[in-house]
Amino acid sequence: MNIESERLARAVRDALLDKKALDPVILDVRELSGITDFFVLASGGSPPHLKALTSEAQRRAQETAGVKGRTEGEPDSGWMVLDFGGVVAHLFLKETRAYYGLEELWNDAPRPT
Repeated sequence: MNIESERLARAVRDALLDKKALDPVILDVRELSGITDFFVLASGGSPPHLKALTSEAQRRAQETAGVKGRTEGEPDSGWMVLDFGGVVAHLFLKETRAYYGLEELWNDAPRPT
């Protein structure tokens, strides 16, 4: 599952990059969390951009690993969570991402490139 999760995390990150996400990062939380293997964090410039990022990440996850995943949040809230099992993507508006500081909270997590 770890190799598949890593492949999925990279595919989600690449999908977000294709849709012009801002500052996408993968956090390897396998040694720090019992909930998931990887977080993918990225920012969008507006609620419609978050919606487009969400759709593309879901499409790529389905294409890559056959997972549809679950979605929480609304683009207007500034924070969307996509749960693909071994990978959880957090898509934020820039100011929301800075406010919650997940990267600082999980600062010990390695960041695969």
